[in-house]
Amino acid sequence: MSVPETTRGERRREVQHRRGAPPRREAQHRGSGDSRRVVRHRRAIVTPMLRESVIVVSLALLLSLIVKTWLMQAFYIPSESMENTLVKGDRVIVNKLVPSPMTLKRGDVIVFEDPDHWLPAPIPPQRSPIASAVNSTLVFVGLLPTDEGNHLIKRVIGLPGDHVVCCDSKKRLTVNGAALNEPYLYPRDAPSEESFNITVPAGRVWVMGDHRSFSADSRPHDENSGGVKGSVPESLIVGRAIAVVWPVEHWAWLSDSSDMFAKVPTATAK
Repeated sequence: MSVPETTRGERRREVQHRRGAPPRREAQHRGSGDSRRVVRHRRAIVTPMLRESVIVVSLALLLSLIVKTWLMQAFYIPSESMENTLVKGDRVIVNKLVPSPMTLKRGDVIVFEDPDHWLPAPIPPQRSPIASAVNSTLVFVGLLPTDEGNHLIKRVIGLPGDHVVCCDSKKRLTVNGAALNEPYLYPRDAPSEESFNITVPAGRVWVMGDHRSFSADSRPHDENSGGVKGSVPESLIVGRAIAVVWPVEHWAWLSDSSDMFAKVPTATAK
C-alpha cells in the first residue's frame, strides 16, 4: 500500500519542525537575504575606497599641473650641444621662477623658446592616437617632459649691457674686460673658434653651449649685428635648469657656475 505524496510532505515538514530546521522556502529566502547583505557590505567598503582614490588622483594631477605651470617643468635634452654638462637624452627639471621673481645670473643653464628659427621644423613622433592622447595629457599635467622640439638649452654668458668678446691673447672669452675660466667646456674645445665683439642689448642675454664646437648658439645667429640678432629675449626664457632627473645613472644637481663669473664687473651699458 503506497503512502500519498501529501502525507509524505506533511511528515517531512513535521520532522523539520521538531528538529528546529526551517522549511525549504524559508531557508532559501534567508540565504538570498544573506547574499544581499554581503553585497551591500562589500559596496559599503569599495565605494568609499573608489571615491577616495578618485579624489587623491585628481588632487595629484591638479598639484602636478600647478607645479608645471608656475614652479617647475621637465624638459628633454635633444642634442649634444651642452655636453658634458648635459647629455643627449637627459631629462632636466627647470625652475620657472627664474628670471622672475628670482634673478638670472651669468653661468646659469637656461631653457628658452626658439627665438627666431634657430631650430629646424620639428618632426612629430609617430604614435597611435591613443598613445598620442595619453602622452599629451601627461605632458600637459607635467608628468612627462615636453618634446615639442621648440625649446633650446644653453648657458648664459652675457647679461643685458655686458660687453662679450672672443677672445683675449690667451684665447679666453672676456666679459666687461674680465677673462673667464670655463671648466664646464667640452674636453679639448676652445672657448670659441669664431671671433666676436658684442654688447648685449637691454632685455636680452647672450647664450652659448658648453660643447662649443657643436653648438649653434648666439654666435652663428648674430650675423655680425653686434649682439642684436644673436641674443635671446628674456621674455622667451622658461627657467633655469637645476637638476638631471633621468636616466637614473645621470642623477645630479647642476652646480652653480656663477663663481666663474665672480670677477666680472658690472656692465656700464644697459
